[in-house]
Amino acid sequence: MTSNRFIYFVLAAFVTGTLLLIYIQYNSSRNIDKLINGNKRLLNELKAGNDLRELERDILSVESKIRATVATGDTSYIIGTSEQIADAEAYLDTLKMMNHSPASVQDIDRLAFLARLKLRNRDQILDTLRLSGREAAARLITNPRSNGVANEINRITRKIYDNRRRMLADLSNATADNGRKARTWGTVLITLVLLSAGGLFWFIISRISQQNLLIRRLDRSEKDLRVAMQVKENFMANMSHEIRTPLNAVIGYTGLLKAQHLDPGSTEFVTAIEQAGNNLLTIINDILDLSKIEAGMMRLEAFHFSVRELTHSVEALFQEKIKEKGLTFRCIIEDEVPVMLIGDATRLTQILVNLIGNALKFTDKGQIELTLSAPSFGDHPSQLPPGNITRLGIRVSDTGIGIAKDKLDSIFDRFSQAEDSITRKYGGTGLGLAIVKDLVVLQQGEISVKSEEGKGTIFQLFIPYTISGEQQNPFVPSLSFDAPATGAHLLVVDDNAMNRDLMKHLLKSRGLSFSIVSNGREAIDQLRHNKYDMVLMDIQMPEMDGYTATREIRETLGLDIPVIAMTAHAMAGERERCLSCGMNEYLSKPVREQELFRMIASFRSYQYINLDYLQQLSQGNKEFEQSMTAQFLADTAEDLQAMGAAISGEDIPLLNRIAHNMKTNISIMGLTARLQPTLDALEFAQPGDASIPTYFQDLKTICEAAMDEARAFQRLDLPV
Repeated sequence: MTSNRFIYFVLAAFVTGTLLLIYIQYNSSRNIDKLINGNKRLLNELKAGNDLRELERDILSVESKIRATVATGDTSYIIGTSEQIADAEAYLDTLKMMNHSPASVQDIDRLAFLARLKLRNRDQILDTLRLSGREAAARLITNPRSNGVANEINRITRKIYDNRRRMLADLSNATADNGRKARTWGTVLITLVLLSAGGLFWFIISRISQQNLLIRRLDRSEKDLRVAMQVKENFMANMSHEIRTPLNAVIGYTGLLKAQHLDPGSTEFVTAIEQAGNNLLTIINDILDLSKIEAGMMRLEAFHFSVRELTHSVEALFQEKIKEKGLTFRCIIEDEVPVMLIGDATRLTQILVNLIGNALKFTDKGQIELTLSAPSFGDHPSQLPPGNITRLGIRVSDTGIGIAKDKLDSIFDRFSQAEDSITRKYGGTGLGLAIVKDLVVLQQGEISVKSEEGKGTIFQLFIPYTISGEQQNPFVPSLSFDAPATGAHLLVVDDNAMNRDLMKHLLKSRGLSFSIVSNGREAIDQLRHNKYDMVLMDIQMPEMDGYTATREIRETLGLDIPVIAMTAHAMAGERERCLSCGMNEYLSKPVREQELFRMIASFRSYQYINLDYLQQLSQGNKEFEQSMTAQFLADTAEDLQAMGAAISGEDIPLLNRIAHNMKTNISIMGLTARLQPTLDALEFAQPGDASIPTYFQDLKTICEAAMDEARAFQRLDLPV
């Protein structure tokens, strides 16, 4: 039963039940009223009968007293007869008012007439007694006419009695019948209420049972859905793993090949392989993103980010391809756009990359334009109120092939292209714009498209972001803050032979020491007997997987060694699962060389150098960091050599100048705090000071160790 039908059913039952109860109550009330009225009439009839008896008694009493007076001549017998006569007349009036039957009224009227006639006869007899004596009065008493009046009074009285008796019987029967009817309707009412209560109770129990049954079915359906989603996720994860594992080797070896000195033909082939691998990786990532969104596991992060730096990085990503196609790219950021926002910069980057990449794919001449706008909050961006929400407007336009009007409504559908020939000519799966829309909606934004065939396309979208309180470009550190100190030893755990060979080449290229095993159990054995500084752990392996191996490392071996997951699994929640079992970080395959070494570097610390100052100066510019590191190595080596020569030649003024100049050089690598006392001692040393060689040796020892760490940093942080 649908919800509306159920409501109508309950409403109809309520109306019907209410009307039925009103009808039953009406009949019950009517019979009770009849019963009450019958009882009142019965009481009246009983009173009328009593009055009739009183009337008859008064008439007989008056007549007896008259006879006694005549017989004895004593007039005291007639004392009180006047009151009795008045009472008799009153009884007659009452009887007349209480009777509505014409025959009864006629009899009462006749009785009243006879009573008055009897009273006149009384007066006549009394007058005769007073005037003519007892004999004359006795003759009047025995007069047949007088006896006839008495007999008629008696007859009428008997008749009224009989009528009263029949009326009382009928009235009693009617009262009893009304009482039975009232009792019956009351019983019906009580029965109906009980049946209604029972029916309602049954209905409620039935509905509760149905609801419980529905809930159980929904629970089963939800469980089945969760199982189906889990199966789907497992399938996607396994498919991702199986595809990414060989793809990791393809892209990794392609990177190694590009680093070799190749002839033009080989370079072309390697580039084509790299592009194909990257395209395949993009497709896999798109499918996984859709799976995450469908499963509700696409989580949004909220961090401070620079809008302008983000757009510049996206522009740099497409710069070479734009040059190849001879296009013009314009990036316009209006002054009202805040410098810093709070939101998910990764998803914004993904949106921009998809939209610009889509425009680049379908534009062969002309230009692509990216415009960012926002509501104005003041005369200058610094006046923007922190914590407020701004709607960042993004407009991506191109002068490409455009989209037909009848295709615009489906442009954001999955696996949809404007024309079938587009897939064959331009490639792609039709997932990019679908992901863009999903990501925009996920961030509570809006997106629309305008296009005209042959004239280009315009995508317009708005996404709300929180305005950061800090409107200055912050220092954003790279992942490669630190590098492994000299002698760092890594353990690589991977069951795939190609991946093991790839890792071997990558780590050798940076001069790192490492061991390689093929499963988690072998990794545990290695860690029991050897010391390692870091573990690069695959997840899906035979005998013992990466999760189990990591738990063994933490719980059984009790080691706090950094464990970095390297897995082809890239489903939602994979990173959290890795961290929950004790891993420190997560790298998704195919592993990018630069990302790998920066991750390695982020878990190693230096004993001597400190790169904070250098990185503040570089603002993430890796070429600057490399240049300054090389300058430090060259200048420090030269200063140590010159200082040693000055000490040998006892040229103390030269020693003082070199010590002073070194303070600037060593500050770049964060050595000031450690070497300041030593350099001060050498800068202000005097001729003949016996402690000069000792200070110089201490300075040389620390500088050489710091130079080794700087070289290690330089090797790991070399651009790929």
